[in-house]
Amino acid sequence: MPTARIGVIGGTGLYDIEGLTDVKEVRPETPFGKPSDAIVVGKLGGLGIAFLPRHGRGHRINPTAVPYRANIYALKALGVEFIISSNSCGSFKEELKPGHLLIPDQIIDRTRQRTSTFFTEGIVAHIQFADPFCPVLSDIVYKAAKEAGATVHKGGTFIAMEGPAFSTRAESRLYKAWGADVLGMTVLPEAKLAREAEICYASIACITDYDSWHETNETVTIEAILKTMHNNIDLAKKTIKLAAGRVPQKRNCACATALGPALMTDPAAIPPATRQKLDLLIGKYIK
Repeated sequence: MPTARIGVIGGTGLYDIEGLTDVKEVRPETPFGKPSDAIVVGKLGGLGIAFLPRHGRGHRINPTAVPYRANIYALKALGVEFIISSNSCGSFKEELKPGHLLIPDQIIDRTRQRTSTFFTEGIVAHIQFADPFCPVLSDIVYKAAKEAGATVHKGGTFIAMEGPAFSTRAESRLYKAWGADVLGMTVLPEAKLAREAEICYASIACITDYDSWHETNETVTIEAILKTMHNNIDLAKKTIKLAAGRVPQKRNCACATALGPALMTDPAAIPPATRQKLDLLIGKYIK
């Protein structure tokens, strides 16, 4: 099976990466089911890239139903150490305009129906998640976005909501009052699972609208979002291509060793089936 150090998870509108060579499609089976779609593995400037459309080609999977654990596990199995994710979102601040990009550094979890850990069935891990995005990779992505010509903002709080419906006006005003910056339906549990899998994770939050808090803004519509999204996606693709060539050869961030101190269960108490299921993640810590 081909391998890649860099994974790209494409959000709404981002269904491919142009310019890949030596392309192969893989459909890995995981202990958590099938990923959202076939993973395209290829080379970009000599670097191994694995591309996965989060919602499947043709946008078939809603945000709650995305097989997040299968997606992250499959990328880990391909050797991925860095994930750059694109996430469409609405803005809570006038200065964060539709068409801008934001590289978030914090998350507020408003999801309710998603399994957000690999560690169930007789094993417990309490991962450190105070800083949910890799600061090293996020800085690389921010600088690449500036170079790509985007109007990009560094840092901000991303509210991850359940969906698939957009938020009510009351919810939107509440999140704005909390001081949040953007709102979207993905990022979680993706970022949390990536941390458990010791993969560096950064998001390109592509702002498409002002959500429903904005008194002078029309109600959010799919048509308006898609129009802005096309421009955002072009910038996101340019950003990803630039960022991919700048990831460090050796990782010195905390992401690379995050799981070791998080594992709480006595190895002797872990059921053999669970140990086998999670060997890709825990094998180096539990002999």
